[in-house]
Amino acid sequence: MALLGQSAAELKAWVEAQGQPGYRGQQLHQWLYQKGARSLQEITVFPKQWRDALTGVEIGRSEIRYRHDAQDGTVKLLLTLADGETIETVGIPSGDRLTVCVSSQVGCPMACDFCATGKGGYRRNLACHEIVDQVLTIQSEMERRVSHVVFMGMGEPLLNLPAVLQAITCLNRDIGIGQRHITISTVGIPQQIQQLAQHQLQTTLAVSLHAPNQALREQLIPSAKHYPLSQLIADCRGYVQQTGRRITFEYTVLAGVNDRPQHAEELAQLLRGFQNHVNLIPYNPIPEAAYQRPTDQRLRQFLSQLQARGVTASIRRSRGLDQQAACGQLRQGQLIP
Repeated sequence: MALLGQSAAELKAWVEAQGQPGYRGQQLHQWLYQKGARSLQEITVFPKQWRDALTGVEIGRSEIRYRHDAQDGTVKLLLTLADGETIETVGIPSGDRLTVCVSSQVGCPMACDFCATGKGGYRRNLACHEIVDQVLTIQSEMERRVSHVVFMGMGEPLLNLPAVLQAITCLNRDIGIGQRHITISTVGIPQQIQQLAQHQLQTTLAVSLHAPNQALREQLIPSAKHYPLSQLIADCRGYVQQTGRRITFEYTVLAGVNDRPQHAEELAQLLRGFQNHVNLIPYNPIPEAAYQRPTDQRLRQFLSQLQARGVTASIRRSRGLDQQAACGQLRQGQLIP
């Protein structure tokens, strides 16, 4: 098991099992989470003889295969994992904030029709240390502290809930990122929203809706046929009631597909009566799909139509678009030369 992701108490037990004094566990914890050590050989406060004996012990860090810097300061990394699989992660600076968009799976099984990740298929879940590593790697590469984490990269987080929960605990406990600064995004998995609610986290739940009716949602999200929209919204209402936390609904706006006045009316009716916020996301183009990005005018009109019907909504501007680092553009491979 990788050392990354373990608590100070667990690391103390590990060093003691190696015949070392317990205080070395706190040193290890500091070097892992504050100094970002990538190997035990870097931890110079450890005796050299012991470090040499630990040559085969893996911390659990990835290797950076590619780095792409967008014009707006966004950084996208292609990371190679211990088994050779690759994932992408994105650092998004904004004023004094640095948000990391983390992946939770290698690929994604949800196969959303407008998403590059879904077009690439699914390989496996990520382990806790592989999620935490993304945050530490962006922090090191961008040379500033990460303040926010969003589980909006590759994969469906609620299909890997145990590891996602472990990672959130580690990010909060060991790196010091507040739960209120962490967002979990989901397309919607039967029973999993209720299960997440039972953990009573202070994180934000973002539900990828993308359509105001069942027929259109099934066209965009194949898995939606197994989770009726009426049940999904009922589960969201239950989540708000149980946790007291507002839900964010992500709505990717596709020109001529889901951006018409009747769609705004349907969406307003669907979301009436409980605490929520709608993020309108203009479609980010990918070569694998023929959808079109809406005009700014159409986007503003759709926003106005929602707001006129009492829906709290805003437009989320895409970041890293020129380096295919925006929402829906992440891949296992590397499209940009």
